[in-house]
Amino acid sequence: MKRVLIVDDHAPVIRVMRLGLEEAGFKVDSATNGSECLVSLLGGHPDFLVTDIDMPRMSGKELCKAIDEQFPNRTFPIVVLTSRTELEHRDWTRDMDNLEFMEKPVSVRRLVAHITRCLGGAPERTGT
Repeated sequence: MKRVLIVDDHAPVIRVMRLGLEEAGFKVDSATNGSECLVSLLGGHPDFLVTDIDMPRMSGKELCKAIDEQFPNRTFPIVVLTSRTELEHRDWTRDMDNLEFMEKPVSVRRLVAHITRCLGGAPERTGT
């Protein structure tokens, strides 16, 4: 089963994304900030990572830079969710591979479709 790691400091956002992704057949883990995410990554990498940009303790920007430094051979895609559309808020990703932005608000349906496309098709479903 494909695993998605959601990083967001708002529990209701995690809950909504988790429900939609699990319904689509993904296994979902979550972290409430970048620091927590990095600890989670030490235990194994997800197939896909979705992160908010504005979080306490470690922002999405700081998280992505730390992932790039600590896991230079990472293969999992990262989507950064943000309402900041100006180019200067995205310049920091210039040298990062396999990372893109999705503008907020983003529907769970659109997020699921994007993750499914990036991972090469629908996840395996368990059960019936």
